Amino acid sequence: MQPTEGRLFLIPTRLGDNPPLEVLPLSIKKIIENTQHFIVENEKSARRFIKRISPKKSQQSLVIYVLNKFTDPAESHSFLDPCLQGHAVGLLSEAGCPAIADPGSEIVRMAHDRDIRVIPLVGPSAILLAMMSSGMNGQNFAFNGYLPIDKKERKQELKRLERLSSDKNQSQIFIETPYRNNQILSDILQTLNHNTRLCIASDISLPSEFIRVKTIEAWHKSPVDLHKRPTIFIIHQD
Repeated sequence: MQPTEGRLFLIPTRLGDNPPLEVLPLSIKKIIENTQHFIVENEKSARRFIKRISPKKSQQSLVIYVLNKFTDPAESHSFLDPCLQGHAVGLLSEAGCPAIADPGSEIVRMAHDRDIRVIPLVGPSAILLAMMSSGMNGQNFAFNGYLPIDKKERKQELKRLERLSSDKNQSQIFIETPYRNNQILSDILQTLNHNTRLCIASDISLPSEFIRVKTIEAWHKSPVDLHKRPTIFIIHQD
């Protein structure tokens, strides 16, 4: 294995509570075992994941930096100092891949600004797995993050994404907070054209995985409960 000194490793995690090495390559276990400094979104869950994938690793030896919406930007700039001192730092996602629908992208930008080598590791991305399994346009797609919370604005955005999909032959991907999934699904079904295709991809990589693609008209006849299930939505208007 190559030396890990002074590098920023982008470490994916599971999308749920399945055994880590069912969905993650052995290389991630090796990197975690040789890294002491980690930038994480939630310290408790990060420590639990590290212990699950490397049970013999000393928890006391870990140096954890927390990066979330409450983190002071001035403080986060120092998180990469260990790299400049010759240490490896792991940017650990809360679920899936770091820096993709994840606050870690700013850390990656800082690393490039400071000439720190960035090494992405292979792991599951719910966005890409959903796109792969949708049968929609894998040559031209866009991830739009969260749609507006306001109902009127959300419906307007759905119509805009539908038009964009039709005009550019571009599949449109978006997500919602899991406890609001049923609400946004209702808005989708009320707003979009009956022949627009909708992919619903929930609990990806878990035993409860659900991935289906139907037209809006067909979804009206096939109700599904998405409450508190991590879900990716993709629409395409031919």
